Amino acid sequence: MIGSAAGRAGGRSAPHRRRRRAGGRTAVGAVLAGLLGAPLVTLAAAAPALAAPGEEIPVTDDDTSDPGRPVQIEVDRIEPRTLTPGAVVTVGGTLTNTGTETLTDLDVRLQRGELVDTRAELRGTDADPDPYSVVATPFQEVSGELEPGDTVAFLLTTTTDELRIDRDGVYPVLLNLNGAAADGERRRVGEVSTFLVQPAAQPAGLTSVAWLWPLVERTHRNADGDFVDDGLAGQVAADGRLDRALAAVERLPEALPPEGGDPVPVAPVTLAVDPALVEELEIMAAGPYDVAGEDDAGRGTEDAAAFLDRLRAVAADHPVVALPYGDVDADALTAAGLPDVVTRSLPGSPEGTAEDAPGTTAAGEGTGAGAEVVREALGTEPRTDLAWAVGGSVRADTLATLRAGGMDEVVLAPSGLTDGSAALGLDTGGAAARTTVPTGDGQLDALVADSGLGGLVGSVLETPTGARVVEQRYVAELALMGLTPGADPAAGQSVLVAPPREVDADPAAVSAMIAASAQLPWLRPATVAQLGDGPSRPTGELATPAEPGGLEPDGMADVVTAVGIRDALAGAVVDDPAIALAGYDAAVSRTASAAWRDDPEGFRAAADELRTTFDGLRRQVTLLSPADGTYSLASTDAPLVLTVHNDLPFAVQVELRLQTRGNALTVSDIGAPELAPDQRTTLEVPAEVRQSGRFGVVATLTTPDGDPLGESVELQVRSTAYGSISLIITIGAGALLGLLFLRRLVLFLLRRRRGAAEEPEGVPLPPTRSPV
Repeated sequence: MIGSAAGRAGGRSAPHRRRRRAGGRTAVGAVLAGLLGAPLVTLAAAAPALAAPGEEIPVTDDDTSDPGRPVQIEVDRIEPRTLTPGAVVTVGGTLTNTGTETLTDLDVRLQRGELVDTRAELRGTDADPDPYSVVATPFQEVSGELEPGDTVAFLLTTTTDELRIDRDGVYPVLLNLNGAAADGERRRVGEVSTFLVQPAAQPAGLTSVAWLWPLVERTHRNADGDFVDDGLAGQVAADGRLDRALAAVERLPEALPPEGGDPVPVAPVTLAVDPALVEELEIMAAGPYDVAGEDDAGRGTEDAAAFLDRLRAVAADHPVVALPYGDVDADALTAAGLPDVVTRSLPGSPEGTAEDAPGTTAAGEGTGAGAEVVREALGTEPRTDLAWAVGGSVRADTLATLRAGGMDEVVLAPSGLTDGSAALGLDTGGAAARTTVPTGDGQLDALVADSGLGGLVGSVLETPTGARVVEQRYVAELALMGLTPGADPAAGQSVLVAPPREVDADPAAVSAMIAASAQLPWLRPATVAQLGDGPSRPTGELATPAEPGGLEPDGMADVVTAVGIRDALAGAVVDDPAIALAGYDAAVSRTASAAWRDDPEGFRAAADELRTTFDGLRRQVTLLSPADGTYSLASTDAPLVLTVHNDLPFAVQVELRLQTRGNALTVSDIGAPELAPDQRTTLEVPAEVRQSGRFGVVATLTTPDGDPLGESVELQVRSTAYGSISLIITIGAGALLGLLFLRRLVLFLLRRRRGAAEEPEGVPLPPTRSPV
């Protein structure tokens, strides 16, 4: 039987369809198995030939020995989503010949495996090489030939009776495509595995489903806040990654609330928003912006403005969580001895001061700058006390820093706890997202995100078999919860779906998954906050990851150096260092973003640029030498007049240190003078010259704590005044000359007297000589 394939929901672009088809035959089950640590095997494993009711099929018609299937099958229709007894089952989609031979004699059928009635069994099918050997339907013809590169539509119709589905639960099924190549031998040429779901007519209890939806992106700016590329423009443009992520929430169907009023989305989605991303979008939306040093080169102004408008509209209907500024890698920073950087990025503490343009937001009482950025840009009050652990795990010392910064609840993956899988409901205890984490001073509330379901959401565009197959697996996982009463049937069960941070979403598929919680009778939609009032399971203690993530070590070393320079400058700032340095703290947070975990080379480059930029800050406070490099002092107590330039945008205090060889010059302490921002300041240093002539002086500026600023300057000082030693020598020489003169005068007078006494009368004396 052949028919037209149903149109693809959401109108996915051709490039994304091509990318998915190029991915081979990897099944959704294999993706989930990898997420859960199960053996990575293809769910659509080889199955033996099966006899359908009333039909015998030779083994040769279903050759399973060829591991390479030349036909890629993409399923876009599985109806109904959940079965009722006697229902008609329809599976449709497209067949694409990725091989080199023309295929003929095409036909398809369904093969199903054993009933699955627990989540643990469902996940066991991912590793089962033969889960489809119970029932098979007759083959149904797909007319026409399939030449290399060609695509044709198919449609298969059967019934639950033909599939012998007579009990509630989940049934793994295989869509098996047979065909003949040039040798005329029929064999299996394509396959897709999926699930059919028959839920309980009366569920054992309701399962609350909450979604934590990330809107984050690595920074596209450098430490100075300038755009280094225009990549963000492409992300928010039509069919960009962020555009699709937002569209997934926008496409949710709406309904009138029970209390009346305007229609609202059928299910809430908690948006996790990075304030640094919001800042970048605001800069782009404000008008022309420079890119890579080129004036007004940015092309994303209109798209950024439109995206912000859409985000405001979505935020008006859904709760918002403010992530730490830059979505910093808190574990990497803590391990590097930089917990203060984490604190400065937090949205729930007044100490969270990191923001790009200090003073542009009015700090709210008890909140950080990041929360204010989100509040003013989106017009909503964000939640600031929820920490979403990067990679699903968190160090104990990191958790202590987060708690001190206002975080009262943390989101972890099952791997982040010693018994985290207990929260998933794989046993008879049922699923419960809420738990607690033991800490040094008590317990901290926590939520366990279902990594399997979150991974499914993140795998949609990378799954070659189609988004509908992923959605069906999602429904199957949740359906099995309806068969399990859980530890407390009255409280029901709860699940938190949190996809990867930089999720690449299929809007139609994701919106269908979200809406399912409002459309399927055993589910109910919930906010992340509401999970805190739901059922709880003990999940052990914090677990140390087997393979700790984090940022590349060499790059982290540069971040540590940059932060050291920042802290040294903080000791010199006249006013509040947190405010004065907020823009630089923002640069550190953007550089230390968790988004760089998957790009170590990019992180190293960003960290090197940060260190270079911060190293230049110290050189912006410097002494200026005179034009000829020489100072002239006309008196012994003439002041030494120096010019200092502060090119920083804030006032600083400095100390001046002068060193001379010997004791040629002594100076008085001038304390810690203040230097106004972006100005030159003249410093008069009281000095005493101890010698005349020319001598060298080395001048250095430091912070009050002794950290160097600028470069040391070697000056030449020329003194035309007598120094104290020279003056003593001169006075001494004059006194000695006076004594010699007096001695000669005394001797002269004595000789004259003796001469007068000895002179005979009448004999004239010779003329006298001058005594000098």
